[in-house]
Amino acid sequence: MLKELGVVRERIDALDAKMLELLNERARCAQEVGEIKARHGEFGQIYRPEREAQVLRRIQGLNGGPLPDESVTFFFREVMSACLSLESPLTVACLGPLGTFSEGAAVKHFGHAARLAPQRTIDAVFQEVEAGHAHYGVVPVENSTEGAVGRTLDLLLGSPLKVCGEVVLRIHQHLLTREPSLDRITKVYSHAQSLAQCHEWLNRSLPGVPRISVTSNAEAARLAAEEDGVAAIAGQPAAERYSLPALVQNIEDEPNNTTRFLVMGRHDAGPSGADKTSLIISAANRPGAVHELLAPLADAGVSMTRFESRPAKAALWEYMFYVDIEGHRDAPAIKQALTDLVSRAAYMKVLGSYPQAVY
Repeated sequence: MLKELGVVRERIDALDAKMLELLNERARCAQEVGEIKARHGEFGQIYRPEREAQVLRRIQGLNGGPLPDESVTFFFREVMSACLSLESPLTVACLGPLGTFSEGAAVKHFGHAARLAPQRTIDAVFQEVEAGHAHYGVVPVENSTEGAVGRTLDLLLGSPLKVCGEVVLRIHQHLLTREPSLDRITKVYSHAQSLAQCHEWLNRSLPGVPRISVTSNAEAARLAAEEDGVAAIAGQPAAERYSLPALVQNIEDEPNNTTRFLVMGRHDAGPSGADKTSLIISAANRPGAVHELLAPLADAGVSMTRFESRPAKAALWEYMFYVDIEGHRDAPAIKQALTDLVSRAAYMKVLGSYPQAVY
């Protein structure tokens, strides 16, 4: 057996050396791309969301296993992140503190080579990017069980920033603790939202154990790391940041709980081949106005993936509609639909076109 293992391990060592050689060759190619851009006077926008999405989709198409697409996508995102950092490290603002799902979304999209700038509020994330202190911002926009994030929708209306990407993150909650068993736990810390998402599991597994709401899951993990007999409900980013083992994984009551995040920047993205366009519209206050407003999309055969209403701040009982459609705004059918739409809408703002999330 040892001889057989030795042969396989030698192959692994040889493959590792070859992969290292290829990774550095790819990094040199990335540097060459930067040099070509500089020679031709292309400065400023280094990160190209559409190009990254095309690379990841191509890699998934080539993947023959046994590694799943999700693992391959994670690996190549990290490779691209590291290569990009050689040209110019990106600063990405996200909702803090570090150790939250917002950090997880930012890392999933930009990789670990990006410099994260955690902010106390969603407003501050927008402000950091608008002021040029961060290249991009990552903000939550909707959750599959709890609906839209109202503050993000309000800020999209007034901000000059563009949507240039999206991240879809499965929300897995873990019971983090240094205790070896459930019967040693005397209290549970977490954000109120996470406590609600794990309500039934807590009733079954830790009945009678006090549940204490704190400002964030990261704060819960910090407290659990410092106190005996304490557990925190939090995700993998908090587990890694505070070196807390997960006594029980995936304790959320809704197994398909997912949060969608938007990537905000000072530009949107070019066509990638599988895109979305987000816009805000309002209809005139008259019967049939909303149906008339959406007719150009239907006539052009454009698929609408999201339609969310939110009260307008300026007038009582009037609403703004947040709409996502499939396709890039430069595509002829969508360009024509948007031209027709703007002539019918009381107000219209195109938030940006961007690649659909690559899982």
